[in-house]
Amino acid sequence: MTTHRIEALADGIFAIAMTLLVLTLDLPEVGKQLTQTGLDRLLLQQIPKFSNYALSFILLAIFWIVHHQQFYFIQRTNRGHLWINIFVLMFVALIPFSTSLIGDYSQDRIAKSFFGANMFMIGALLSWNWSYATKNHRLVEHNLSQQRIVLGKRRGLVTPLVSLLAMILPWANVPSSSYAYILIPIILSFPPFRQKV
Repeated sequence: MTTHRIEALADGIFAIAMTLLVLTLDLPEVGKQLTQTGLDRLLLQQIPKFSNYALSFILLAIFWIVHHQQFYFIQRTNRGHLWINIFVLMFVALIPFSTSLIGDYSQDRIAKSFFGANMFMIGALLSWNWSYATKNHRLVEHNLSQQRIVLGKRRGLVTPLVSLLAMILPWANVPSSSYAYILIPIILSFPPFRQKV
């Protein structure tokens, strides 16, 4: 089977999830006319939600790029591979909810762990997607180099490991544990993790 339908479905779900993230931003109901100062104060109070929105949007963009880069090399698909991608997209579609959760309960360890688990599952499933496709050149061209396969596997470990770190930090009373996710694009930019297409 060709991969065109998976790629089209993935593009649609990523686009919808990225768009739905904006719904995590809202202002509390106010019963009276706001002054300029009152609106300024309300917007300033929403900075953590704007930060969560930006973080989730960037992470979704990274996941989309990884998915796109994998499918540059994945030439065909099968039933097992289809289901791996369905589960990837299931957790991608969950990101607006987990983002809203950490926006509404920004100091709650369970909310941060839920968000981290969401990121971990996407990273782990994308890693599995690559490993499954490249095992014995199952779904890739037979001339794809082992170096390229190993690079993909190395890159695939970054998100799950950073997500585990981000899930542990709130339990160690680290208040800014969400900033751990900034490590993902930083690590992926280093030469041992850089992919040249």
